[in-house]
Formats: sequence, structure tokens, C-alpha cells
Amino acid sequence: MNSTYLVVMAGGIGSRFWPFSRTNHPKQFHDVLGTGRSMLQVTVDRFAGLCPPENVFVVTNRDYVQLVQQHLPQMPVDQILGEPIGRNTAPCIAYASYRIAQRDPQATIIVTPADHAVSNEAEFQRVMALAVDAARHHDVLVTLGIHPSRPDTGYGYIQFMDSQSLPGSQLHKVKTFTEKPNLELAKMFVDSGDFLWNSGLFVWRADTILHAFRQYLGDMAEVFEEGAGALGTPQEEAFISEAYARCANVSIDYGIMEKADNVYVLPAEFGWSDVGTWDSLHRIGQQDANGNMVNGDVMLYDTTGCVIKTPSERLVVVQGLEDYIIAEYDNVLLICKRSEEQRVKEFVADVKAKKGTGYN
Repeated sequence: MNSTYLVVMAGGIGSRFWPFSRTNHPKQFHDVLGTGRSMLQVTVDRFAGLCPPENVFVVTNRDYVQLVQQHLPQMPVDQILGEPIGRNTAPCIAYASYRIAQRDPQATIIVTPADHAVSNEAEFQRVMALAVDAARHHDVLVTLGIHPSRPDTGYGYIQFMDSQSLPGSQLHKVKTFTEKPNLELAKMFVDSGDFLWNSGLFVWRADTILHAFRQYLGDMAEVFEEGAGALGTPQEEAFISEAYARCANVSIDYGIMEKADNVYVLPAEFGWSDVGTWDSLHRIGQQDANGNMVNGDVMLYDTTGCVIKTPSERLVVVQGLEDYIIAEYDNVLLICKRSEEQRVKEFVADVKAKKGTGYN
């Protein structure tokens, strides 16, 4: 356990969750699920017992470092890694991995986004312990795959090979990664039985992932290795500013996982959801008898299948709507069909162009 580390990726803006998630206060710092804890706090809580608090690192935008400190006041600022700009998940993971490897070359690293929901936390911990054990004893890159419950077009998919499993484990060799498919393809994936949702949860030894960076993202590895001596020193911030300016904007999936030949997936089922959109919140939230997910002071009449999240100090009365999103936060009200929620990013772009940056 003392050589197990957690990296929480908490730098995104979460624009698909607008207007609740905003540039100055993204969704990871909100109590999205109505639990009394922010998504960041819930994420860190979820890994208690898998690694000690001093081994937990949060990677976030430098603009959010103070927010992280407010939400995780027990965490030393040295464990909050501030990114100067967003460069996708590969530079984020490289930064944290090189920092951790410098401190503990024998480290096994868990990587998680800060915006997931898990309903069965006991099963989650059991599965994560299996993944950590496999990664610690084998030279493999482990990802967790979720048994799909429906042909969802909002998730990536992992195809695994039943015939090739890691000896003594429940892990299967990965055959292909597929980005968000269309509905017809998603149905084929689910029907085939050999595809899993890509959870974005990873486990590997520090030396294994650094070797993968050298092999598949050599330019990025070179950047971090040049300045590795600055990590953990007063020169770290200046070095990271320079490093990120030289790093490509690339995801860990595209940069490494889709190319490496030692990638294994652990199939899992622990009530997982990527809370990335309003529709996902509708699915995992508590629904009333008419299928409405409500968070706020709301009165409903002849209304079904809606997701409504509004300030508790404002009374909201809704009549005659079916399958709508009604969301209000910080002087912005969104009313949108649930089936059109993919247009939220378009709305944000239009608002920024026509109304300025005050609303995004």
C-alpha cells in the first residue's frame, strides 16, 4: 500500500455540463450528485484504503489550485500539481508519473478522472485492488472496462480477447480501442459480448508507463527527462511552464494505449458512470415516479423524464415538459431537450462569441 499512488485528473472545464460547470468553477468542484461532497472530494474518498493520503496527487489547472486546497484542506500543496495550460491527458499523466517516479521508483500508480460516479464502492475497491496487484507484478498497462448496460454512444469501447488473459488474473489482452461510435456500431459492440466501456481508469507501475512514454511519445518523454531534476524543487513551476509549451495536445489513449502491445483490461461492474453530461446525471440520479431527476425547490405538473437542477433559494414551477434539461447556475438558465444535449458545447461557443466570456 505504501508504494501505491493515486493521480486524480481534475483540470477540465466540463463544458458539456454548462451552465453548472463554468470556467471559474468547473463541475469537479460542485456537489453534482447531491451528496454534500464535491465530485473531487468523493473521488479522493473512494480510494481511501487503497493508498495513503500522502500518496495522493491532484493534477489541475493552476487557476484551480486554490479551489483544490479549499476542497481538500488536509492535502499539502506539494501534492497539487498545477498545469499552466490544458494539454489533454498524456502530458497530465507524464507530469504526475515523472514526479512520482522521482520520489518512489517502485511506485504503482492509479490514474482516475475526478468526475466519475460509483454506486458500489466495496466492489470498486475489490476490483481496484486486483488491478493494482496485477500491475505491480507484471509489466502491463491496465485499464478498467465496464460491462455495458446499453449501446451508449457517449463512451469509448474496448474490445478484449477472451483467449489471451494475464496468467493468474482476470485481465484480458486488449484488441482494439474505439472512440465514441454511432448507435448502430454501439449496438453491434454490446451484442457481441466482447466489448467493454472505456472507463478512463488506469493502473501501472511507474517504470512501465515511463517506458511506454519513451517508446510511443518520445518527444514528450524527452521534455520531462530533460527537466526531471527540477521536479519537487522551487524550479518546478518554471520548468513545467516550458515543458507544456513543448508538449503535444494528445490523449493517453491515442498516444500510448492504442499503440502499446502490453495493454490489458479488467472487466468490472460496480455501478460506474462518467458524469459528463446532463443525460448521464439523469440516468444515475434519484428519479421520481415520472422519471424526473430533480435537485432544487421545484414543483412539477404534467412533466416527465426531465433533469432539473436549480438553486435551492429559487422556487421553480414546471408544467407540460417531457424529456427536457432545465439547469440554472450563476445567472444563466438553460432549457434544452435532453435529446439535443450534444449541442450544449455549441451553445457555450455562441454565448462566448455574442455575450463575452462572463457566461462560460
